[in-house]
Amino acid sequence: MSKGAKQKKKYWEIKMSADSDNTADIFIYGDIVRYERDETEISAASFKKDLDAVGDVNTINLYINSPGGSVFEGIAIHNMLKRHKAKINVYVDALAASIASVIAMTGDTIYMYKNSMMMIHNPWSVAVGNSSELRKIADDLDRIGHSSKQSYLQKAGDKLTDEKLQEMLDAETWLSADEAYGFGLCDVVLEANQMVASISDELLSRYKNVPKELKNQGKNQQKSAILAEEMAKRQQILEESKANLAYINTILGGMYS
Repeated sequence: MSKGAKQKKKYWEIKMSADSDNTADIFIYGDIVRYERDETEISAASFKKDLDAVGDVNTINLYINSPGGSVFEGIAIHNMLKRHKAKINVYVDALAASIASVIAMTGDTIYMYKNSMMMIHNPWSVAVGNSSELRKIADDLDRIGHSSKQSYLQKAGDKLTDEKLQEMLDAETWLSADEAYGFGLCDVVLEANQMVASISDELLSRYKNVPKELKNQGKNQQKSAILAEEMAKRQQILEESKANLAYINTILGGMYS
């Protein structure tokens, strides 16, 4: 990056906490992917690199606002956190959907804001190959599905049965903070905040039961982006018009001086 270049905003990062040298803050604010296209996405490889860089911390604060993404990358991130010796506090800032909800289950304590949501469903994948390869992928998804179920059940304790959980996974269930608390999938419900849920159009189209407020939120975000772009163009035209007018006045002033 050149010296004068503007640094892009990073939607996920791991950094030492300002409050303690033995605490790391981890932010997952975007899609979980195998290959990162920009800094709004996170992969297991980049997560591991940054997690290793913070060193031997005692506490990890994990902040999540993610629609999910790659099952395998998410499982890898989940397992990295489970292996870590640190106490993990998870904060669902707005949305922990799909594989991001599995990552959330690594928390020793899971906090959800009153207006945040958690979505759980059976894992799925896009697959290409011959019949043997496709059967292997299906078997892998079954194993991952079983592993994910155990993560939810271990956190929920006696508040959620295997049968009820499978019913919820089959139905693609979107849980409010209070509902997640009732099923034992979060420990503390906090007062509502103003954060907007992160959900890309691509992932939005894959899910069946997205709540209307999230769909409308996506539309409103798109409208806001279009409006902001239109206003920027208008401002640019206005500035160019002012510059042209000043130039014309300069010429006319020279003619009549």
